[in-house]
Amino acid sequence: EMAAARLSGTENRLVSLPLSRIRVIMKSSPEVSSINQDALFLTAKATELFVQYLATYSYKHGRGKEKNALTYTDLSHTAEECETFQFLADILPKKILASKYLKMLEKEKRDGEVREDNDEGEEEEDEDK
Repeated sequence: EMAAARLSGTENRLVSLPLSRIRVIMKSSPEVSSINQDALFLTAKATELFVQYLATYSYKHGRGKEKNALTYTDLSHTAEECETFQFLADILPKKILASKYLKMLEKEKRDGEVREDNDEGEEEEDEDK
């Protein structure tokens, strides 16, 4: 209890992320009924350190160094290439032009139709046997 009381007075200086928002995110999980103040603080601090690590790693290994800036491309490249961060690949996808994306969707649709036709053909052959 003393740790929680001590943290509540200084938590704003120790963590730059808003604890109220983190509490809301944590409570959105159906398994979570109550959140201990220490757990909330530690989750916030761990998240902050993780974001710093991701940003620093992406900056050092990306093209941003040349421009003295961290770019979205640096972050998405890190998510794609670095095993540690691959779980973020869906959250940080590579940016592509909308026209390119529409062509990809169209191709997937065509390929899907071709596959479905082949599957049906195989099933018919099985019935004949």
